[in-house]
Amino acid sequence: MNDYLDKILSGQPINYEAFLKKLPDAFRRRHRDLFAAKKVKTNRWLVTILDESAFAELQDVAQTPLNRLDAAKKGNSHRHGTEVSFLLVYHHGLASSRPDVVVIGSESVDIGFKRARSVLVVENEQNFFQYAQMLDFVSETLGKRLAFSECDVLLGGGNRVTRGAILDWLKGYEDVFCAFDYDAGGLQMFSTVSASLGDKATFVQPRDWQPWLDRFRNRPDSTERFTRAVSLAEGLGFVALAEAFRSTGKFMEQEIILDE
Repeated sequence: MNDYLDKILSGQPINYEAFLKKLPDAFRRRHRDLFAAKKVKTNRWLVTILDESAFAELQDVAQTPLNRLDAAKKGNSHRHGTEVSFLLVYHHGLASSRPDVVVIGSESVDIGFKRARSVLVVENEQNFFQYAQMLDFVSETLGKRLAFSECDVLLGGGNRVTRGAILDWLKGYEDVFCAFDYDAGGLQMFSTVSASLGDKATFVQPRDWQPWLDRFRNRPDSTERFTRAVSLAEGLGFVALAEAFRSTGKFMEQEIILDE
């Protein structure tokens, strides 16, 4: 956004249509009152500022926020990551069915237990709650027993686990098993985790997808999302999963694992 604004100020042509797509909704709705655009060549327009006051406001909004509060003042707190993250974790030392909490700050970590050698990151809350069954599933996919005594279980849904501070904390484990939905979102999450953790990260999936094909029941929201899932699966080397997508035309949500 700032690059577009700088070019407008210096009189350089820009891709106006792409610029409009990046504008916050409040500015996009009244862009004809803010700018005049003259096409000078293919995909390039010279833009004239019609409302200097609104343009100054847009410049302020476009600046990278200093923190979460500053982002909220600019109209969207989600433009800046939180300075602290909270993780729910089941571990072997728990005295009840209530998970423990890890507090990860920008410069410190508050953890009240000794972490295990491995961790299982579960995307969805229902599966996280039934962690014993998920550990059984992971053991089946690995072909060896993954005991709770040597593997913590972490709730990582909503892309929480892809935050930089959390990824840095996860590097303290020898193995990070990722149980995510079998769809574009789950694969994108794993791609981010894998890029940070390398060989430590393992995507939890059956060794043979054939017996699971009838559990692919979630119809993709769009062709683009389906294509993205296939592309991600192939790019990550999950050829059998890509074929499962193609043969069913659907995704598989991890809650269905609990129906075993």
